[in-house]
Amino acid sequence: MDFILELVIILFASKVAGAITVKLGQPSVLGELLVGILLGPAVFGLVSETKILEEFSQIGVILLMFMAGLETDADEFKHSWKASASVGISGIIVPFFIGFLAGVIMNMSTLEASFLGLLLSATSVSISVQALKELNKMQSKEGTAILGAAVIDDVVVIVALAFLMSMAGGEVNFSMILLKKALFFGGAILGAWKLVPWVLTRISRLKVTESVISGALIICFLFAYMAELTGVAAIIGAYIAGLATSLTKLKDEVFKKVETISYSLFVPVFFISIGVKVSFDGISPHLMTIIGLSILAILTKLIGAAAGAKLAKFSWNSSFGIGAAMVSRGEVALIIAAIGLESDLLSQQLFAILVMVVLVTTIVTPPMMKYFFKKSKSQKDIKVTA
Repeated sequence: MDFILELVIILFASKVAGAITVKLGQPSVLGELLVGILLGPAVFGLVSETKILEEFSQIGVILLMFMAGLETDADEFKHSWKASASVGISGIIVPFFIGFLAGVIMNMSTLEASFLGLLLSATSVSISVQALKELNKMQSKEGTAILGAAVIDDVVVIVALAFLMSMAGGEVNFSMILLKKALFFGGAILGAWKLVPWVLTRISRLKVTESVISGALIICFLFAYMAELTGVAAIIGAYIAGLATSLTKLKDEVFKKVETISYSLFVPVFFISIGVKVSFDGISPHLMTIIGLSILAILTKLIGAAAGAKLAKFSWNSSFGIGAAMVSRGEVALIIAAIGLESDLLSQQLFAILVMVVLVTTIVTPPMMKYFFKKSKSQKDIKVTA
């Protein structure tokens, strides 16, 4: 029953904190992240980092990315692949090389420095998706470029990680990893084209309560599971499932009901759980390292992805808005960091430091997006009225 009480606290605190930050002119997700820190072991200890909280959180992020897919304009997605590739690749190259140099300066081996660079190249746009929704940018060219770049980023970083692990002497079959990725994306595209419309149409005809939403959730979780099984992030599978569902006639009905389920329970748990992971134990001796690596992580992704967006002919403010959306390393970087710890490519001390850096990048992303996209909108308004 302890988790039931924690759930009451989480839901109440997330809505109040979100409302306060909106009043202060910031995205609600910022308040939810910050109140998670207050509720967790780092401050008041009202919410614990438990297995069931983690499972609820995982469902929350999967549903969030499924809704992002539902809201994506498929035609715009097809047209923006060049912009997505430019943002994704540029947003990997800059953090990787600067991160590698930072590792060398920190007296790491070539392999360890390469791992640090790769970790800083990761991106998780689950937080950015919520900010995009609140800024009404989800279906814009910028929003589509961000989501496409996130898919590219995930694939490139995971494949590069597999290559690095094989060099580290781990038992990694690089060819098999590439084959798994190819099988997933090939199967996902085929399933999105043929299977999803067929399944939703058949299930919608069943004379049972909420058959359509059940069918959509089955597709969402199946795609997420298959993605995770083949080494692709579950959120990418959920996003593709949402994109496939958006091409059917049931899109609006599915979105409305998934949104209700998600934002009433699972998504707030996801946002709060990020803050709950924060621990201030033993960080004071490493505070300068955390600050330095956090600044490095923020600037390299911001500048790298923004440069890619600028090459794709976005305005400077829109480019930096896109770059800001790619700053959050989120759960993807935490998974990579855990792999590095298990493989002795990261020390326990550096692992703890990098967890704090990942959390900093996650917290600063929403206000940065708000700032740059607001400037971009103001610039457009001036041009219209001029």
